[in-house]
Amino acid sequence: MPNYLKSAALSLAFLSPSIAYCSPLSLTSTDIADGQFMSKSQEFQGFGCDGGNISPQLSWTGAPEGTKAFAIMAYDPDAPTGSGWWHWQVVNIPATVSQLASGAGNSENSAMPEGSLSIENDYGFTGFGGACPPLGHGVHRYQFTLYALSKKLELPANASGALTGYMVQAHALAHSTIEALYQR
Repeated sequence: MPNYLKSAALSLAFLSPSIAYCSPLSLTSTDIADGQFMSKSQEFQGFGCDGGNISPQLSWTGAPEGTKAFAIMAYDPDAPTGSGWWHWQVVNIPATVSQLASGAGNSENSAMPEGSLSIENDYGFTGFGGACPPLGHGVHRYQFTLYALSKKLELPANASGALTGYMVQAHALAHSTIEALYQR
């Protein structure tokens, strides 16, 4: 592109009130990091695992216009089940919320924001269920994904992980993922 066209385009970007800057949805955590191993705190307590079963702290910025709610999904695609493993699914987190404290997803002392709906995980209870890959099975990936939703979801009380995932995907405006690792 010739320099005069680049200059014209740059000038229009600064002068035009109809051109808006939109920052992407971004998920961060003080407890887990992309491509890094989680601590024993995020390991499940049960099924032969003896960790703290503490959901990680999560924060986010950059929600797109029209966001009515958020969803958090924690999934292990490496679980030897043929369909992965849902560790945590929460929908209808209010659009005014931008973080969850460490331990907020734990079923015994849940500190989830009012209006949030926790879905039964693959361990068989609602709330966060930590990492517990089979001994010697190698490194597993744990995908913590935040979704900005175009509406609050209406789900049956016994919604499956698959149905919840379908509805979240159908109403997602944007998403951001931290893929943490764990091995036993």
